[in-house]
Amino acid sequence: MSDLSRRVRNLVGRGVVGLVNAATKLQTLQIRLLAGEVKDKVEHFEPYGFTSHALPGAEHVTLFMDGDRSHGVTIVVADRRYRLQGLPAGAVALHDNVGTRIVLSADGEITVTADTRVTIDAPLVRITGSLQVDENIVADGDISDQGDKSMSGMRDVFNDHDHDHGDPAGTTAVPNQQQ
Repeated sequence: MSDLSRRVRNLVGRGVVGLVNAATKLQTLQIRLLAGEVKDKVEHFEPYGFTSHALPGAEHVTLFMDGDRSHGVTIVVADRRYRLQGLPAGAVALHDNVGTRIVLSADGEITVTADTRVTIDAPLVRITGSLQVDENIVADGDISDQGDKSMSGMRDVFNDHDHDHGDPAGTTAVPNQQQ
């Protein structure tokens, strides 16, 4: 009976993450458990489509099949030092340790917060609603409207246009202030 009791007590372990190897197909951790127990190369099972690289000091819950401490699998890693607090009911968030976050609110709004930039790497980004920009728009390429006119094309037309007044004064010169 004592063997069964020991195995049951050893089924679940809780402790602190020491190191993370994020280069493997299934991330592995070095974890510290109670009483100074250290385990290396413990597999960290993450939900499909989600991954993270925890910082040392994050906390873990690890399962040991049959209470055998020689092979554990970590099922969750959390870090109370950086957890977002005070989200409203129904909200979901992705976040990191420096304040970057994406919050999906229960009313359908998505808020992205980043200190430096947000990069979208795609051949096409389509926005089906209106776009409101509170600061400048900077474009390395051309900007086009619905009529398939680009900003540079419109600028060329403006800079080269003149006016025929239909009177003896004739046609005016092109604008003296170019765009």
